[in-house]
Amino acid sequence: MWIISKSHRIIMNKRIVVLDYGSQYNQLIVRRIRDLGRYAVLIHPEELFDHDIEGILGFILSGGPNSVYDLDAPKLDLRILSLDLPILGICYGMQLLAHTLGGVVEGHDLREYGLTELKITKDNLLTHHLPNRFNTWMSHGDMVTKLPLHFINLGSSKTTEIAMMMHETKPIYGIQYHPEVRNTEFGNDILSNFVEHICKMEKNWSIPKFIEEKEREIKALVGDGHVICALSGGVDSSVVTALLNHILKDQFTPIFVDHGLLRKYEREEVEKTFKRDFETNLITIDAKDRFLSKLQGISDPEEKRKIIGTEFIRVFEDEIKNFKDAKFLAQGTLYTDVIESGTKTAKTIKSHHNVGGLPKDMNLTLIEPLNTLFKDEVRALGLQLGLPKSIVNRQPFPGPGLSIRILGEITLEKIRIVQDSDLILREEIKLNDLDQSIWQYFTVLTPLKTVGVMGDARTYDYVLVIRAVTSIDGMTADFAQIPYSILQKISNRMTNEVKGINRVVYDITSKPPGTIEWE
Repeated sequence: MWIISKSHRIIMNKRIVVLDYGSQYNQLIVRRIRDLGRYAVLIHPEELFDHDIEGILGFILSGGPNSVYDLDAPKLDLRILSLDLPILGICYGMQLLAHTLGGVVEGHDLREYGLTELKITKDNLLTHHLPNRFNTWMSHGDMVTKLPLHFINLGSSKTTEIAMMMHETKPIYGIQYHPEVRNTEFGNDILSNFVEHICKMEKNWSIPKFIEEKEREIKALVGDGHVICALSGGVDSSVVTALLNHILKDQFTPIFVDHGLLRKYEREEVEKTFKRDFETNLITIDAKDRFLSKLQGISDPEEKRKIIGTEFIRVFEDEIKNFKDAKFLAQGTLYTDVIESGTKTAKTIKSHHNVGGLPKDMNLTLIEPLNTLFKDEVRALGLQLGLPKSIVNRQPFPGPGLSIRILGEITLEKIRIVQDSDLILREEIKLNDLDQSIWQYFTVLTPLKTVGVMGDARTYDYVLVIRAVTSIDGMTADFAQIPYSILQKISNRMTNEVKGINRVVYDITSKPPGTIEWE
């Protein structure tokens, strides 16, 4: 059972609906609107009228990978147009509006990808008070070559004559660029103009309101039952623990599973925080042997994730025997987890252990209180609930743990190498006051071995990778530009103090094209 649809219906009545046409940026649109203090949700176009449409104040049609003239391309439900609500089409969304309403969309040899200057040719509510020229983020090979009847061209770029359009009398707009991507100048202003001045939407979204609505929702769902929570010690599961402890008290038990793939001293820190300091009914299960035996000989990353996800559930099913009234399992699934595991229209990037790969015979109802929140919203929620900053500001840590930071087969020796090197990295990042500016940082052990020399002797040891990125919400990320002197010290410490590695390299790949984690 998934409660995301419940959340969409209950949390806020007044809302902007983002229709998901498959863009990997579609969640960012929702995120930016919430930054503006307005509630927004993401819905698949075919499912829109399965929801209560009362309270919708406007629609945004997202981008997508398809061409609107393809036979199997996602379509625009004409009932949306009959609602007479404001509509903003972004990239594919603009092309879809034009195509549906009688315009022409064609492929073009001169494609636009990346920063492109836009020239506004006619003043309009969407770009009101903005400069006549500014940089936008384009990502398209098709373009509108003929406007539908009663539409006006608002702007153009060097290669795209119609880069913005609007209806003469109705609040329907199309833009070829992506305002949700931070590379677009004045992107938030454009979205703000749409929701505030075109949709006439007042501020209605905040973390205290989220807590209030979640309390009503979860109490109604759980009744007099008992909830078990999978606590990993990371930000997401820690905030879920704090939230459910706040709502359910004695009806809630967090369970911390030590699967043997944690960071060094992780177990001790979790037990101190939640058993002593935060006073929850924490139960710790030592399942290292159980997990590592299942992972023996497994090298494929997707198989690792699914094994760990399945085994997590099995551990809880065993533990549930001690709770006769336990009917629910809570997890820290976020919006970004859902989109990266693939929506109905978006491509799957990688499965998450708390989204995909769960056993079909699971005997617990799944509760995911955070599955409509982004990472920085989760951090704000944790602070609101009273969690210490040391927990709330902690860098993300994947549910499968170090298993996806060891490329190839997992062994005890490899776990030791990653744990020890990761500890050194964390120590040096904190010592140099970089722990708040770098969003996530960790080490990855490759299966590669190279020749080295230590103490005049030949070595043949592993290559270790340092990964560090800056990001807002994990949807996009840039590699952190750590000073060479600090990287040199980190490398020296790792090769001197961690037995088994003789070469350290730094990953300078951004997201996209790479992901943050290597597996």
